[in-house]
Amino acid sequence: MISHLLLIAGIIFLSLACRTSKKRFIRKLGVVAILVASYLAGWLLSGYWEIGALLVAGWFFLPWLEILTRIRKLRLPIERAVEPQTPPSRQKFPYLQELTTEMESLNFEHLLDAGWEFESHRHFFRIFYDHQRRCDATISYVEQEQLAFYYLSFCSRCRDGRIFISWNYPFSYGLKLPPHFIVNRIIGMVSNENLYTAHQQFLTSHSIGTELLREQTDETLPKNIQQEMQDLIALNLKNGVLQRDGEALFRYSRHGMFFLWLEFLRDIVRFS
Repeated sequence: MISHLLLIAGIIFLSLACRTSKKRFIRKLGVVAILVASYLAGWLLSGYWEIGALLVAGWFFLPWLEILTRIRKLRLPIERAVEPQTPPSRQKFPYLQELTTEMESLNFEHLLDAGWEFESHRHFFRIFYDHQRRCDATISYVEQEQLAFYYLSFCSRCRDGRIFISWNYPFSYGLKLPPHFIVNRIIGMVSNENLYTAHQQFLTSHSIGTELLREQTDETLPKNIQQEMQDLIALNLKNGVLQRDGEALFRYSRHGMFFLWLEFLRDIVRFS
């Protein structure tokens, strides 16, 4: 029994070590190791391999706890007006000023603070723009009941309608994106500079130069952001990920809940 416990503990420590690696392949090995440890724990400690298989399967179905307890009850407005907004307090978001300074050091001009609110949900944007490189940047802070997080994004809008986005959004995105949204997701809390460098490389890989980008103004940029949000909601209402709940609200459909679960599984394979 002791030897079994030591074996399981050793594999768990190995998985934790692998998860800290910067190499994706080694991080994937960390995921495999934790699954192996779960299987061995169920099999060796109970004597039944079926228990081990059940523990492994449990990792893949764990997101359903969140989906069925919180996501299923979620109701949000179909129309979201992006309006000027007071930034969150330093106590809530202590990194805002530091991130702002970093963004301005990259020659991004702070245009405005905006966002939308609904009941216990709040999405705050601090929007920046680089007129020379025709690129906008956003520091986003999200509050959802007891959950709060922030992420960074850089966006370049082409004249032909394509929108190139690089961000470090920390979760599987909860909506289907249209084909003209081309997203470069960077995992982890990278710096503004590193994320912006990745965005420039992303544009280069698609042969996108400044001459192909639309120029934005202080007035058009917030309107574009709001319109893109509305188009995204409309698309997901149309394809069945979302469904109306009354006249003004939407919620996730059954199809949408399975979509969220599959996105979680894809994240395990793609970004582990």
